[in-house]
Amino acid sequence: MNAGKKILWMLIGVLVTLVLLCGICAPVALLGSVLQGLQATPQQISGPAVALVRLQGLIISGDPPVTPFLDSSEAAYSGYIVRQLKWAEENEAVKAVVLRIDSPGGSVVASHEIHQQIVAMNKPVVVSMGELAASGGYYVAAPADVIFANPDTLTGSIGVIAQFLDLSNLLADYGIVATTIKSGKFKDSGSAFRPMSDEEKAAWQIIIDEAFEGFVKVVADGRHLTIAEVKALADGRVYTGRQAKELRLVDELGNLPDALRKAGELGGITGEPKIIEYREPFNLFRQMLGMMRPSDPWTRILNALGRAQNPILQYLYIAP
Repeated sequence: MNAGKKILWMLIGVLVTLVLLCGICAPVALLGSVLQGLQATPQQISGPAVALVRLQGLIISGDPPVTPFLDSSEAAYSGYIVRQLKWAEENEAVKAVVLRIDSPGGSVVASHEIHQQIVAMNKPVVVSMGELAASGGYYVAAPADVIFANPDTLTGSIGVIAQFLDLSNLLADYGIVATTIKSGKFKDSGSAFRPMSDEEKAAWQIIIDEAFEGFVKVVADGRHLTIAEVKALADGRVYTGRQAKELRLVDELGNLPDALRKAGELGGITGEPKIIEYREPFNLFRQMLGMMRPSDPWTRILNALGRAQNPILQYLYIAP
């Protein structure tokens, strides 16, 4: 076979490959377009209603992972929660919002993002606390118009925490030595490869104290308490719903149906209010991209170690 024929057959092979790829991709693209057109936009409902937004699990910045194999309900992603609150604000049928909280708290930044959206709401917001609404879970609840807690809800835990791993002794046992080149003495502050110095601990304590003052102010403003009153009970402990009511951290003892009825009243709805819940629209291509992400165990371990070595400020209740 001469060179000309070889080139011709190569071109034909490329064209056939392209045709086959187009044949596969076109239906997928068409299906994606159809699903995009059919995807659930913020749920519409006729007549006045109360929007129910669920904040469950650890509070994390950003959006849920784009993969069908992970349950995003195991964590409360600030981007998703904020979007739901905005949908409720923009929906004319929604007259009030119930935020159902079952969370130990989490990221300071993520908690603040959700808190700010609640403050910005023009519609009444009622909080219903489940098993746990502690630390960041309480932080986001503080500006609500009315807070309901079950008598045995654990709430409060007003405080800030940052944790650091020190693996130096473990690494030394295995003869592992880490060498760090840095531009300043604090550049590797919190490194897992060595103990923290007293100077580093003092610097981090200043950061923690600053975030704590912000938490105290949020509670004082939201609950109409003085700074001194909040600080008297803000030692990091959790309180039962009964105790929290006595301390004026919550308004009423009750469960989700009670909060929904109260929200209906605040929204001017007569009788039992209709309930609307939002779901993130299905997006085929986001799901496909999520499935293409590395998911082997080694990658997950490295990612976990990377997160462990990067401490963040947290409004987080750590159960004993």
